[in-house]
Amino acid sequence: MTQIISARAVLLDMDGTLVDSTAAVERIWLAWAAAHDLDPTHVLSVIHGRQGHESMAILLPERDHAINLTENQSMLANESNDVEGVVAIAGAQALLAALTPLPHAIVTSADVTLMNARMNQAQLAVPALAITAEHVTASKPDPEGFLHAAALLGFDPADCVVFEDSGAGIRAGKAAGMRVIGVGPHAAAHDPDYVVADLTGVEVTANEEGFTLTLQ
Repeated sequence: MTQIISARAVLLDMDGTLVDSTAAVERIWLAWAAAHDLDPTHVLSVIHGRQGHESMAILLPERDHAINLTENQSMLANESNDVEGVVAIAGAQALLAALTPLPHAIVTSADVTLMNARMNQAQLAVPALAITAEHVTASKPDPEGFLHAAALLGFDPADCVVFEDSGAGIRAGKAAGMRVIGVGPHAAAHDPDYVVADLTGVEVTANEEGFTLTLQ
């Protein structure tokens, strides 16, 4: 079924939405889970979409958060150096190219170094506006990152459409008052407004009011 969405700005998550970094993410976090004697399945159920230190706070609630912040910096450095297997989500390159003349931004829980490492590995261009971990005080599912991007682009949240894959990210987009397109096989479980298997079926058409996104 074809769906047509009117928009004035698009906000794009990175991991799981523009790039498939599952192998790299799980390598790092499974090693961390083993070092802390935590159930790996539970760890993987928590981490996606969040900043690392927020995931650590959930997984080790009794631990001093200052330790989480320090450990997260080491983890980010390791992730930036380990991009083996990171590839573009199908259709990502074409979607970014279509959005180039239109208002859009990347909104990711990664820091800027990790964002650039993964986007470069996937051979994807980073949008001119990128909201990374350095730009927010609260991680997804908090809507701060999406709201910050919308404000910088100069649009109301209701005029923005979010592309997300994770539960935390989808909740963040909806909490921001934006329409959310869930990307990938697991997105539907988190109640986005729309769902696509990947980005190959997304078409962008500019008009006088902004543009439309056609989902095939």
